[in-house]
Amino acid sequence: MASLRPGGWGQRASSLGGPLLALLMLGLAQPHHTPPNPDVSRRQPWDLKIDQALLQIHNELLGENLTISWISDYCYQCLPQELIPINKTPEEPSVSTAAVDSQHAVTLLVSNTKDNKEICRLHYHFGEFGNYSLVVGNLHGSIPKISCNITVNQSPSNSYLPIFFAFLIYVGFFSILALGQVCVNIEPIRNWLYKKMNPTETDRLINSELGSPSRADSAGGDLPAGVWSSASSLQRLRSLDTFRGLALVIMVFVNYGGGKYWFFKHQSWNGLTVADLVFPWFVFIMGTSISLSLSSMLRRGRSKWQLLGKVLWRSILLFLIGVIVVNPNYGLGPLSWDNLRIPGVLQRLGCTYLVVAVLELLFATPVPENSALEAPYSALQDILPYWPQWLFMMALEAVWLCLTFLLNVPGCPTGYLGPGGIGSFGMYPNCTGGAAAYIDQLLLGEKHIYQHPSSNVLYLTTVAFDPEGILGTINSVVMAFFGLQAGKILMFYKDQHRQIMLRFCVWSIVMGVISAVLTKGTKDQGFIPVNKNLWSISYVTTLSCFAFVLLLLVYYLVDVKKVWSGAPFFYPGMNSILVYVGHEVFENYFPFKWKMQDNQSHSEHLAQNLTATSLWVIIAYILYRKRIFWKI
Repeated sequence: MASLRPGGWGQRASSLGGPLLALLMLGLAQPHHTPPNPDVSRRQPWDLKIDQALLQIHNELLGENLTISWISDYCYQCLPQELIPINKTPEEPSVSTAAVDSQHAVTLLVSNTKDNKEICRLHYHFGEFGNYSLVVGNLHGSIPKISCNITVNQSPSNSYLPIFFAFLIYVGFFSILALGQVCVNIEPIRNWLYKKMNPTETDRLINSELGSPSRADSAGGDLPAGVWSSASSLQRLRSLDTFRGLALVIMVFVNYGGGKYWFFKHQSWNGLTVADLVFPWFVFIMGTSISLSLSSMLRRGRSKWQLLGKVLWRSILLFLIGVIVVNPNYGLGPLSWDNLRIPGVLQRLGCTYLVVAVLELLFATPVPENSALEAPYSALQDILPYWPQWLFMMALEAVWLCLTFLLNVPGCPTGYLGPGGIGSFGMYPNCTGGAAAYIDQLLLGEKHIYQHPSSNVLYLTTVAFDPEGILGTINSVVMAFFGLQAGKILMFYKDQHRQIMLRFCVWSIVMGVISAVLTKGTKDQGFIPVNKNLWSISYVTTLSCFAFVLLLLVYYLVDVKKVWSGAPFFYPGMNSILVYVGHEVFENYFPFKWKMQDNQSHSEHLAQNLTATSLWVIIAYILYRKRIFWKI
C-alpha cells in the first residue's frame, strides 16, 4: 500500500529527479590501469548524492569537439540522452566532470560533435561515491586509432554494508527472543502466561467483525450437526495474519524510503522490485479473508442482506479514508477539488473488496457437512460449484484485454503498453500507459490522477499517470479472486494439510506457466510484460504464483508444524488498517522521522526507516496484548 504515493502499494516518487538523469553516465569496458594526473583525478568539485559516482572526462583529441551520451540498461528501447559536451582544446587536453548514476549499468556513447559520428561505445557499472576517469585519446601505433578507457581513481563505497549490519542486529535480537520462547515452553511458565493472555477472549474480539477470518467456522447452535464442530475450529489461522503482516511490514518499510536503495523502490516500468510485491500480496490475502469471514458469518445465522450492508459500509470507509486522510496531494497544499487525487491504494482496496465480496455473497453455496466428498467431484469441490464466479471473472478479464488492446487512444498506437517519454525510441512521448492513462484522464480528469509516476525517473515522461487507476482495478479484482480461491481451499479441506499444500502448489505452477507464456520469460519482450504500473494480467499471475508459494510456506511452518508462531509479522497483520493509516499520518513526526546528519547516507536512511517500521510492529504488539483491534 504505498503511501498512496506514486503508484501504489507503496509507490513513492523514488527518484533523485530529472537532473540526476540528465547527469547519468555510461561506462566503459575494460578498466585502464594507468591513472591520469593524480591532482586532477582526486578533484571532486560536486557533492555527490546517493546512487551517484563522479566521472571525469579527459579529452586528449586536440581540436575535437566530443559529445557524451548515455543509455541505461534498465531503459528499454530508449533514446540516448546527452550527458555532457566536451569542447575542443587546440593546445592541451581538457577535463570535464559529471555525476553519473550508479544504480544500474549504463552504456556510454562518445561521438564527434561536428558530424555526430560515433567514436566508441562503452558499457560499465559505476559504484556509489566512486571516482572514475574516462580518457578519450589517440592510440599510438602504425594505424591511427581512437581509444576510450576508464580508470578507477577512488574505489566506490560498499553501499550494501548497512543492510548486512542491520541483518546481524535483527538476527541477534530474534535469537534472544527465541531463547525466551524456549523458556516459555517450560510448563509452569506457559500455564501462567496462558492465564494472563486469555486467548479465548482475544479470539472472540478478533472474530467479532467482518473481514477478520477465523480458523474455521465457529461451532455453535447455528451449525448443522457434524459441520466444523471440533474444538479446533475456534482457533484462528495464524498463517493468514502472518502473511498479511509480512506484506504490511515490507510495505511500511518501502513507504518510509527503504534506505534509499533502488530495489526497495518501484520499478520504473516493466519488471519487479521488492516494492512491487507487497500491494498485490495484500490484495491476495484480502480475498482469502473474504472467503473465510463471509462463510463464518453466514454460518452464525447472519443474512446475506446484513452482510451486504457491512460490505458496502466497509468499502465506502476504505475509499473515504484513502481520499481524505492519506491523500498524497496534501503535499501540494490544502486539499481541494482542484488537486484532489481520486485513485489510491485504499480506494482500490475498497473497490476490489466490494466486487469480490458481493460476488462471493451472490454465488456462495453452503459448505457440505462432509467436505471430503467422493472423487472425482471432491477433487474440484472448491471450483465447480462456483462456476458463475469464474464466468464473471473471465468476462471481467476480457473487458480488460479489449480495452487495453483495442481501445483507440488519440495520438497513440492501439494496444500500446509502453512508458512513453524517451521509451520506444521517443516515438510516443505522451502515450504513457496507453489505454489505462486515457481512461483515467477521460473519466477523472488529468489533475485528479497521480502527477509524478515512477516512469518519469528513467523514461523522462511528462504526462500524468496513475498506477492505481480505473483499468488496473479490474486486475486487482482478479488478484483478490485468486486469494478467494485460496480461502476456499482452506475452508473445504480443513485440517487436510497435505491436500491444502498440494493445491497451493498446483495453483502456483499454473500461475507460473501462464506468466511464462505471457512474458516469454523476458522482462520487456513478451506479449504482456509484468508491469505494476498497469497491473497487467501477467503481473497478477506472477504475483499470484509467488503468493501461493509464500502462503504454502507460512501455512506449513505456522499452522501445520507450528515451528513458528508468526511473530513479529502476526501482530501488525492483526491490525493492518490501523498500522497502514497510522504510518501514513505520522510519517513525518518523531520518532518515526528525525533530522539526519548526512542526508546522502544509506546507513542513516536505513537506520531511520528500520526504526520507524519496527516501532509500528511494537505498537501492533502492544495493541494485541491490550486486545485492541481496529476493524472497519
